[in-house]
Amino acid sequence: MRVAQLVLFPIAHSVKNNINEENMKISDSNKIKVLRLLKEEYSGTTTALHYNNHFELLIAVILSAQCTDERVNIITARLFPKYNHPKKIIALGQPALEKAIHDCGLFRTKAKNIILTCELLCEKHSGIVPAEINELMELPGVGRKTANVVLSQLYNIPAIAVDTHVFRVSRRIGLATGDTPLIVENELMTAIPKADWSDAHHWLIWHGRKVCKARKPECDKCVIADYCCEINSADCYGT
Repeated sequence: MRVAQLVLFPIAHSVKNNINEENMKISDSNKIKVLRLLKEEYSGTTTALHYNNHFELLIAVILSAQCTDERVNIITARLFPKYNHPKKIIALGQPALEKAIHDCGLFRTKAKNIILTCELLCEKHSGIVPAEINELMELPGVGRKTANVVLSQLYNIPAIAVDTHVFRVSRRIGLATGDTPLIVENELMTAIPKADWSDAHHWLIWHGRKVCKARKPECDKCVIADYCCEINSADCYGT
């Protein structure tokens, strides 16, 4: 994740630099309202990645780094019908895998990591995607975000995966103030009830995709605009 590319409201940025970090957090009462409104708006949402088994989701999430889910779904639609198991990817080989995913960002690095991950899955886990975060993070190309997605999506283990959208939106609306994904993850685990961690991850992602966009958030369409403006004051878009 290239955190340097993640920005707050462009207009408000210079003002926010002079605001105490604690004052950028949403009040406890409004936090409850924001989470309720996001839950109502995005109830039932889940990953946009297409997959049919645990291994396919793991590979799709690895491919999704610095690549849109739409593009990943195009790539995996070609790849997965024939290569949906670690042994099949290993048999395909890295050069052919690079060719199969050439339209994905960083395809050479991803192909190398996927081959190494498949080998480790076969050698250490009998081809099964592990359900423990440290074991997942031992796999090449799997960072904390990917591991949390897998745990949450596949094994129903409460987790918050901090991707670009979650990082941006949670800071923008005052649920978190941290300047790294790990700090934001810890802040969100404190701000959000554990029972909602996995779902809230999707609420924030979809809100970031549909409304709270990076360069020009559509505040006139936002169900939590009033509470977001509590943090962004007069510099909030739409005011």
